[in-house]
Amino acid sequence: MKLRTIIVHRQTARLSKRREYLVYAILGGTWLSGSIWLILHFYLREKTEFGLLPHPLEAWVLRVHGAFAFAALWLGGLLWAAHIPAAWALRRHRTTGITVVSLFAVLGLSGYLLYYLGDEGWRDIASLVHWLIGLFGLIALPLHSLRARNRRRGQRAGE
Repeated sequence: MKLRTIIVHRQTARLSKRREYLVYAILGGTWLSGSIWLILHFYLREKTEFGLLPHPLEAWVLRVHGAFAFAALWLGGLLWAAHIPAAWALRRHRTTGITVVSLFAVLGLSGYLLYYLGDEGWRDIASLVHWLIGLFGLIALPLHSLRARNRRRGQRAGE
């Protein structure tokens, strides 16, 4: 109850600039490393007389992606504690926020399944879901941020 009073009094759920940059750095690194892996895996494989071989950097890029993904999970906890309850209490940007959280959850689950699934058929499905949402789901975060930014601009113009 006390937290809600503080949140409503402040009338904001905005992240500090430092935390906002942290969000973009971690999610940008995750997206970039995943995109580089896709390019290496699907377009830059080495053709040999024995078939296609993985690109030599593929395993390293995947390790970097895993490190960023681990940081993204930590980031999810930070946002769950510092940003989401405040925004929810203020009833702001719930649609885009729920979309971002849902996509984040699907990415986390599909990434987990990629690591632990043994069945190749299911693993292929998890892989497709993971990289499609990873590539195109990132659009949801800037939309969420732009919506909040436009709301603030509108409030300042009306003052």
